[in-house]
Amino acid sequence: VLRHEEFEEGCKASCNGPYDGKWSKTMVGYGPEDNHFVAELTYNYGIGEYRLGNDFLGITLVSSQAVSNAKKMGWPLKEITAGVFEAEAPGGYRFYLEDKEQLKQDPVLKVTLGVSDLQKSLNYWSDLLGMKIYEKDEENQRALLGYADNQCKLELKNVGGAVDHGTAFGRIAFSCAKEELPNIEALMKKENQKILTPLVSLDTPGKATVQVIILADPDGHEICFVGDEAFRDLSKVDPNGDKLLDDAMAADNSDKWFAAQKRKKASA
Repeated sequence: VLRHEEFEEGCKASCNGPYDGKWSKTMVGYGPEDNHFVAELTYNYGIGEYRLGNDFLGITLVSSQAVSNAKKMGWPLKEITAGVFEAEAPGGYRFYLEDKEQLKQDPVLKVTLGVSDLQKSLNYWSDLLGMKIYEKDEENQRALLGYADNQCKLELKNVGGAVDHGTAFGRIAFSCAKEELPNIEALMKKENQKILTPLVSLDTPGKATVQVIILADPDGHEICFVGDEAFRDLSKVDPNGDKLLDDAMAADNSDKWFAAQKRKKASA
């Protein structure tokens, strides 16, 4: 756990999805956000379950330790190819664990998104957003992209039809120099691409104010670009992150509250 924050109302950039109410976010990863891929886990206190689609296809880790941990805990693993195991998180999200020694850099190898037209998506992510194409597999309709050799990669995989985003509302975020944000916005306007949230400043109580712009690719995948300078201040590792998360979970009486009201949490 790198940091944990609680919010009393929905985010104006829909960071917690289109839900208005108490929510929290927890950043988890193998190291600081400056040089590691980090997952942002959002929890909406009033939502009991989400319907998953085929938009987010999983995260791949290189970690024999993760495989060993799963076996010790009796967590179900399915070997899909030699030395690669599939595991499913409690919410239904899939993880692919490569049974190799953990990389010295970030062990998160890639994040896989479903697309409906691989070439159209490559035109967007590579030509417009400037990502380098590391691999392209026409036969299996997949491609691997990234901004740097030593960073987590983005894999695009054709799902053979329309992309269904379900109701869980994830997004991919990148940090970049603050002065690049107006240029990204101008380019998207020029190319008639979808801008979900025009360039806006987001306040975090007691921390830096960050500037973000949120886009949507041809399949509706949300992409957030955030100004790096303020983000570095905002994203510092909080040594109390674990305790804040534990305290918040211990204090979460939302299930009891809904039960007392004889109501069920909403199914998103």
